[in-house]
Amino acid sequence: MSMRTSTGGSSSSKAVPIMREFVRIDSSASARSQHDVIKFRLVSYNILAQVYIKRSLFLHSPFPCLRWNTRSQAILTLLKNLGADFFCLQEVDEYDSFYKRKSEEHGYSSIYVQRGGQRHDGCGIFYKNNCAELLSKETIEYNDLVDLLQGETSLSANKQNETMTNTNNGADPKNDSSVRSSPAHHGDPNDQRVRLKQDCVGIMAAFKLKDPFDHVIILATTHLYWDPKLADVKLAQAKYLLSRLAQFKTLVTDKFECTPSLILSGDFNSTPRDKVYQYLISGNSSTSSIGCLEEPPLSLCSVHAFTRGEPPFTNCTPNFTNTLDYIFFSPSDCLKPVSILELPVLDSPDITGGLPNYSHPSDHLPIGAEFEITKD
Repeated sequence: MSMRTSTGGSSSSKAVPIMREFVRIDSSASARSQHDVIKFRLVSYNILAQVYIKRSLFLHSPFPCLRWNTRSQAILTLLKNLGADFFCLQEVDEYDSFYKRKSEEHGYSSIYVQRGGQRHDGCGIFYKNNCAELLSKETIEYNDLVDLLQGETSLSANKQNETMTNTNNGADPKNDSSVRSSPAHHGDPNDQRVRLKQDCVGIMAAFKLKDPFDHVIILATTHLYWDPKLADVKLAQAKYLLSRLAQFKTLVTDKFECTPSLILSGDFNSTPRDKVYQYLISGNSSTSSIGCLEEPPLSLCSVHAFTRGEPPFTNCTPNFTNTLDYIFFSPSDCLKPVSILELPVLDSPDITGGLPNYSHPSDHLPIGAEFEITKD
């Protein structure tokens, strides 16, 4: 995989995405033969759906770089130059008309799930045909929680205490209720059916890595609900996500008689201090009011926390700058991260003023990691 670096600047009148390198975090050279090691790169990226771009919400952004023709080409250029084996993308709209077709031209196949209701974006996994073979896939629709929790009297007796420590957590400008009006704003917020039906989705799939030896890996990506006032809903979504993912892992293990590795990525709309994040990495929520869901049977850790610590931000606007995007993996003897995609610092010239801009086509940053799988 080659990496090409571009040095676009925000002063340019043309969108020229900044291309950063994968930085090695494991300096120890593998003693194993190349025939005993699989290497692959995965990038997770909330690309900012065009349908959510309203000029009133992005006054800080140069207007030309918000146009679809400009942004779509900038996103495509960025993905092409990153050259990952897997792209896990969120807020994907124009899937059939643009991203699916363009990715196929560059040797990728893809799977996709669109949000329900009036939403026009979704989550997709794009994978190199010469790297992986799709074995199985399932979609996750968090609206299913409405049926699962039908008998509960309340999601939480202490909803107000479930809100995030920072009242702006996860509330980046495009998520303002005036733009993405949710059912919770059009009904009784104490009605769990109203609270849970937010049309959020995820997708998971099993792939067979083909070179230099066969190995099955499960990849999942998702976009959890944004509203910090419904932190209990986010936690319910996280619990359901891991429950479904564990079931899928068991299915893949039995059907293909293998021990699959597992990687989960996406926009979780939660900072490292929030309960969703703590739940995902610990497998144990300190206060759970959702009695019908079992504690997750999966052990996960964040790639960044495992290596250099979580970055200071992955989402950057004048009103909100913090970390919302993560790559989690299930630790094992055979799977480990060896490189991570370099991220800018807050005083980087290409970040000044907030995103998106000519250097970054989304208000989120792409995060990425290179993994090694060693032969048993």
